[in-house]
Amino acid sequence: MGITKTEDYTARQNALAAVSKALSHPARVAILEHLARVDACIGSDLVDELPLAQPTVSRHLRELRAAGLIKGRIEGTSVHYCINAARWAEVQGMFSSFFSRQVSDQDCC
Repeated sequence: MGITKTEDYTARQNALAAVSKALSHPARVAILEHLARVDACIGSDLVDELPLAQPTVSRHLRELRAAGLIKGRIEGTSVHYCINAARWAEVQGMFSSFFSRQVSDQDCC
């Protein structure tokens, strides 16, 4: 498979694809669901919530942070994570706009 030429797509399309990639693993979805449910900054407790090793959870947290979906605050030797509310609203708008397009219910295939 070749390298995707992102310059051939709009900024909106690239942004939606990047967020979709960050959401493309069930562990990341579970992390976001948990953070949204507790609505607080949490640290190592997150490892207890998932059936994954600590290094794997850390890798998923890095992906979510790179996408801007979560933010972290360093406290001593640990990092506490929470939902990035501004980015969360932005992503909600992106997906809402994407799925609001009407499609016809024709039997074309």
